[in-house]
Amino acid sequence: MATTRTLDYWTQRAAEITFDGRAWIDGAARDAASGETFPCHSPIDRRHLADVAACDAADIDLAVAAARRAFDEGVWRRKSPAQRKKVLQRFADLLEQNAEELALTDTLNMGKPISDALGIDARATPNCFRWTAEAIDKVYDEIAPTGDDELGLVTREPVGVVGAIVPWNFPMIMASWKLAPALAMGNSVVLKPSEKSPLSALKLVRLAEEAGLPSGVFNVVPGFGHTAGKALALHNDVDTLVFTGSTGVAKQLMIYAGESNMKRVWTEAGGKSPNIVFADAPDLEEAAKAAASAIFFNMGEVCTAGSRLLVEDSIADAFMEQVRAAVKTWRPGNPLDPNTNIGPIVDEGQLKRVLDYIDKGKREGARLTAGGNRVTDLGDGYYVEPTVFEDVQPEMSICKEEIFGPVLSVVRFKQEEDAVRIANDSIYGLAAALWTSNLSRAHRVARALRAGSVWVNQYDGGDMTAPFGGYKQSGNGRDKSLHAFDKYSEVKATWIKL
Repeated sequence: MATTRTLDYWTQRAAEITFDGRAWIDGAARDAASGETFPCHSPIDRRHLADVAACDAADIDLAVAAARRAFDEGVWRRKSPAQRKKVLQRFADLLEQNAEELALTDTLNMGKPISDALGIDARATPNCFRWTAEAIDKVYDEIAPTGDDELGLVTREPVGVVGAIVPWNFPMIMASWKLAPALAMGNSVVLKPSEKSPLSALKLVRLAEEAGLPSGVFNVVPGFGHTAGKALALHNDVDTLVFTGSTGVAKQLMIYAGESNMKRVWTEAGGKSPNIVFADAPDLEEAAKAAASAIFFNMGEVCTAGSRLLVEDSIADAFMEQVRAAVKTWRPGNPLDPNTNIGPIVDEGQLKRVLDYIDKGKREGARLTAGGNRVTDLGDGYYVEPTVFEDVQPEMSICKEEIFGPVLSVVRFKQEEDAVRIANDSIYGLAAALWTSNLSRAHRVARALRAGSVWVNQYDGGDMTAPFGGYKQSGNGRDKSLHAFDKYSEVKATWIKL
């Protein structure tokens, strides 16, 4: 879709687009109760995009109160699943009709290439709402097996008020993965987008109400994690908290839940995903291209990024030549250009983190074979070269810690058992991939890998029918698929004596 537009087209649209940085609470745009704002700048060129409401506990209180009132009054909860489906399908239609504006918003706000923002994010978001809406009136409750004198009912009910905290790397998709099942089940939602990319969420909520979502059911409260996010996590009238972001923050949110009302906390946290290439991979050239894409797509700012490339020693030299060739096709550039496949890092702080890890890789003895530098010929933006380290040892920081940038660590292994051991030697367990022509090995290794998603002879497969989530410190619960409804519903047993 993006290829039908030119750099000039997107540059002109970028000059014309406007943003409203006010919160959206109970069906209306609102300044923060304190009157405070924070500036939102584009990582492309540091252009000022908007002043955004710096909401805090007072605004969270208002949003939660609106969500609770809407839930208790039943303006959304009491609609039939078929009625809720129609509203969410209209919402999906509006998302598609406004795809260019939404895609451009995320490109300007966090640096995502416009070809990806339009071709992936702006398509996946309405698809998530449409798929989830279509599913909700096909999820049946249960009748327990009883004697003739009793009737046992097992029913799902909406959990109530859902607090959702989403990250900056896929602002629309991550929001949709929380919002779609939460709203489809009949809950009310208070969404806290990342302060690094809040603007598309503030456009989404207006489209949701245009589609017919009642006021108070969906509220967006921008702000910082230590103010708005903390207040949402500690709020005693929030029934469930869902989060995607770092493992450190996920742990803190679980503490806040314990300090408040024991709200359920569902988290999708960090990752350090292994991508294992065996000597019998069916197509080494394809595997090499996929290895580059797995880490450089979205500037490496992906929780499932294939940041650890494990290569069987017998093919490593030849295979890495192909990987280095594939790396050259990933060139940082202006993300408004449809031909660009790597944009800027989201902000200066994240850029510094990536560059610090590159320095650490050098100091710890890894061999830098591609990239490693900040890009300085693209103006004032936060660009960094796609970077590859070889001769990496599993204990090195760049191989164990999540960088969240375009930095690939390459580790060699000799035996299948070594590959599995190295792959599982991580606090994370979000995703993994393996490349082999041996069917038994594919099943054997996939079963042995401690990860929520395993891809065979591809990287980043799956669709809305596949659950998404992690093992270990990559989180709990699952987004997508029918399993997502579990996070947003209570299961009630009703036993009737006849």
